[in-house]
Amino acid sequence: MAPSGQLAAPALQAVLADATLAGDWTLDRAWSTIGLRSSALWGLVPVTGVFGQVNGHATVSLTGEVNGTITVAAASIETKNARRDKHLRSADFFATDTFPHITFRVERIQQSGEGVTVTGTLTVRGRTRPLTFPAKMAVAGPSEVWLNAEIQVNRADFGLIWNLMGIASMQNTITVNAVFAKR
Repeated sequence: MAPSGQLAAPALQAVLADATLAGDWTLDRAWSTIGLRSSALWGLVPVTGVFGQVNGHATVSLTGEVNGTITVAAASIETKNARRDKHLRSADFFATDTFPHITFRVERIQQSGEGVTVTGTLTVRGRTRPLTFPAKMAVAGPSEVWLNAEIQVNRADFGLIWNLMGIASMQNTITVNAVFAKR
């Protein structure tokens, strides 16, 4: 959920370009969530989870260039099913003993239509892939920015190929509700 003060595209571009947002930003863990949505049993059963440990930071330059990182503790996945969570942490999926973090590195955010396009790289299980996705961005004054997105990924791109009898979808949705506060 974003604040009601979402800026229209021209106003957002102006705020990025006029140095209003310049500085260092930290992910507000109390207001931010990173989730995962998929389906099992041949698409009949939705599976959702939330990562309980998320950290992040970003820097906005005086010219509006953005870079940053969001890091998720892979073992913090919670689907409300202890057996499934244990399996997701195992070598069949996230292999959290070997690969404890999932990382998204932001390389660029640019205005696009009524929102923004985020470009960066996603690293899961030691595999890094480029990722570009649309997002909604809202600026709540000079010290708070909200970024919301639903990102489609194929888990096989990251080596998560376990799929007993084809019952689990390879297509997954990452949900991002990130709130950044100016330091």
